Amino acid sequence: MTAPRDGDRLDPSIWKITAVASLGAFLTQLDATVVNVSLSSLAVTLHSSVSTIQWVTSGYLLALALMLPLSGWMVDRIGAKAVYLGCFSAFTLSSALCGLAWSADSLIGFRILQGMSAGPLAPMAQMMVARAAGKRMASVLGFAALPILLAPLLGPVIAGAILEFASWRWLFLVNLPVGVVALVLAVLFLPNDREAAQPRALDLVGWALLSPALVLFLYGSDHIRDRIGIASLAGSVILLGAFSAWAKRKKDHALIDLRLFKGKIFSASALTQFMSNGVSFAGQMLIPLFLIRVGGRSPSATGLLLAPLGLGMMCGYPFVGTWVKRFGNRTVSATGASLALAGTLPLIYMASHGLAIVLLTVALFVRGVGQSAVGVPSISAAYASVERADLPMATTTLNIVMRIGGPTLTTLSASFLAWRLGSVPSADGTANAFTASFILLCSFQALLIAAARRLPVSVEGAASPEQPARL
Repeated sequence: MTAPRDGDRLDPSIWKITAVASLGAFLTQLDATVVNVSLSSLAVTLHSSVSTIQWVTSGYLLALALMLPLSGWMVDRIGAKAVYLGCFSAFTLSSALCGLAWSADSLIGFRILQGMSAGPLAPMAQMMVARAAGKRMASVLGFAALPILLAPLLGPVIAGAILEFASWRWLFLVNLPVGVVALVLAVLFLPNDREAAQPRALDLVGWALLSPALVLFLYGSDHIRDRIGIASLAGSVILLGAFSAWAKRKKDHALIDLRLFKGKIFSASALTQFMSNGVSFAGQMLIPLFLIRVGGRSPSATGLLLAPLGLGMMCGYPFVGTWVKRFGNRTVSATGASLALAGTLPLIYMASHGLAIVLLTVALFVRGVGQSAVGVPSISAAYASVERADLPMATTTLNIVMRIGGPTLTTLSASFLAWRLGSVPSADGTANAFTASFILLCSFQALLIAAARRLPVSVEGAASPEQPARL
């Protein structure tokens, strides 16, 4: 593997690996959001109901969750480069099939294939960047996260442009030229690690317990108000409990080694990732609803008002590595969480006293900068706390925890908002419901600060991920 230089400048090969690895994660994130704004058009074109066509999105996300736990095992089996090339090839091919779909059912089926191939790509990107960057993970991950951050922001814009000037099929066919270029670059620049792979038997029982548990959890979170949603969540809890018991029995032969959580740094990082993703998704749900229902803004105007949030995140990410090097992981992550809280508090005031555009713009920008500073220090601390051989399992585990955090806090916030809206159905009741919901969101932000305070002071100075970080 390529090691970073001792000086301030990183080896150019590290940036090549980072760019190629991040491209795969960017495309998978982009495809998770690009279809959302086109569901109504797809329903009309493919002669389907909206309730059926929404599975174009849901099927993709559920299939992605189904394959996510296999990431670590596949890397140990054939190496990260082979997994990346295989999954990216399958993703590109399934994108072409989606573009050639002849009915709603065929499109949903091809999207499920696309989601299955996309599942391991985000963990692969993180792991390859962590391996290449070594002790400079915080600096490199800050830039690596930028294109992944842009994906959900660009998705609706790209989809809108395609639907206005071309057929809906280009929502998927546009992946073909990008995918081919990315595959060529991956062959040229990604390090060959197949010889270093350490094959281990697949824990089929663990996969049969964990993957359905994640799928049921995501499905139940989206249908929490229905009986089937509650039943899905209950089934998810049962399966997760069974997997936990099985993993403790299998130890290092399990699909996910739960002993990773015995490490104080790794467990603190996982909790920070869970809360960070949770408050981010909960905010993405609550704030647009507030602007539409209380602020009276149209969906297009709401998109423009939310721009400072994304701008703040894009402004913060490139500097996270420098901040970590100067102030340490704990300080940067906790300060970022505190800034995100400071950017959320004005929403409580505006829910009670009316929308103020200037205040909203500043608040969302501050919230965005704060959110950008939380994740990278916690991820780099987690990777620095485990041995290099455990990186595949560590990246898979962190990704699973992160993905659970989003629907968990979003579901809690949505259920709380629905309860408050139903208690007093009036204009004042709506404003009060959002006031209370933003207070709940701020409470989650405070818990995020507490989680970030458990991170190590710094991981700088560690020569490689084998060396533990300082507490």
